[in-house]
Amino acid sequence: MRGPSRVSLRGERVRLREVAARVHSLAIHLLRRVRRADPVMGLTPARASALSVVVFGGPVTLGELAAAEQVSAPTMTRIVAGLQVGGLVVRSRDRRDRRVVRVRATVKGRRVLERGRQRRVEQMVALLEGLRREELGVVEEAVGLLEGVVSGPVGPGHGRSEGRRALGRGGGGSGA
Repeated sequence: MRGPSRVSLRGERVRLREVAARVHSLAIHLLRRVRRADPVMGLTPARASALSVVVFGGPVTLGELAAAEQVSAPTMTRIVAGLQVGGLVVRSRDRRDRRVVRVRATVKGRRVLERGRQRRVEQMVALLEGLRREELGVVEEAVGLLEGVVSGPVGPGHGRSEGRRALGRGGGGSGA
């Protein structure tokens, strides 16, 4: 006997699209809501995002950073220059290939970003604290499932069933 089936793109395409649209909309609204705390950092959204990649991703090349942020290399060069003027990052030449420039966060950059992250998390806490214990459990399970999807391979035919299997739902039902 086979294990629980994954959501089929053929069998439940309409439902899958509706759920995907809701998750997309929710992600945008959550980001907008928690981003309200960002002006305290004193950074533009582009600089805050780039700094986040550098802080949490470790030293990166300008090209890697531009790719991660989906901007051109010249645009990223300007963003990094602003971060550097603010003392939030430093640029250095790669030891093996002197043509490559690496960007790393300074202590100040890490501190600014971590404080900003803490403010965003507090915004999320304020949003979630009105939930009942059972509702928070459902949100926690859903977050775990989404983390598994996001951390897995991207593209058609790639998905993760471990979380759904652990929940005993096979991908269906509300669980509430």
